[in-house]
Amino acid sequence: MSLKMKHLMEETGESKSTILFYVKEGLLPEPEKPKPNLHLYDESCINSIKFIKYLQNQFSYTIAQIQEVFKESKFTFSDDFSMMLRSLELMAGRPNATWYKDEDFLEFSELTAKELDNYITKGWLFKQEKGFSSQELKLVDVFKRAKKLNLNEKLFDAYVASAINIAAIEYQLGSEMLESDKSLNHEHYELLFDAILTLKPYLFNMHTMQEHQRQMEQKNKDSNK
Repeated sequence: MSLKMKHLMEETGESKSTILFYVKEGLLPEPEKPKPNLHLYDESCINSIKFIKYLQNQFSYTIAQIQEVFKESKFTFSDDFSMMLRSLELMAGRPNATWYKDEDFLEFSELTAKELDNYITKGWLFKQEKGFSSQELKLVDVFKRAKKLNLNEKLFDAYVASAINIAAIEYQLGSEMLESDKSLNHEHYELLFDAILTLKPYLFNMHTMQEHQRQMEQKNKDSNK
């Protein structure tokens, strides 16, 4: 189904100038032009525009970042996690971070190659396409301080185990959602983004706070007995 500009504006709530800007930037496909004054847009542009607005409003994504998220799928919504993965990779890319090659990272972190490999094997650190960032450098400092203060490394291993387990559940449930109704895929992606990037850290942090508070209250009760 093809839409005229007027209908595309009505369906998305976007202005003509914004839609033309998206086309100019390659965010939307060029319209078909069966007649000189007739431009027809593919129906998929509705989902694309709505999802662009979501990424801008919820995560303050720039046009360049959105282009990166959809660089392969051309703003079509498939039944897999390709766009979700690219968005997570984009976030992991840390545009404002300083990046280091292996030898530089080893020098600044004061790690041996064996120690670095051990952290990667344990799942404590990840090497990105650009190498290692300043965030990994900060995490190495956390690991060193934990070792110095004899913090049990089981905590970090528990984080990894929980992350792997949750990731598997996210993928399974997310795949079922994306396969259920292809016409709602932009809404499914929005829900997945909110759950993974907003709800998950909120729940983890709030439950940590509650558990610490519960433990402290219990200690106070025990000490007053």
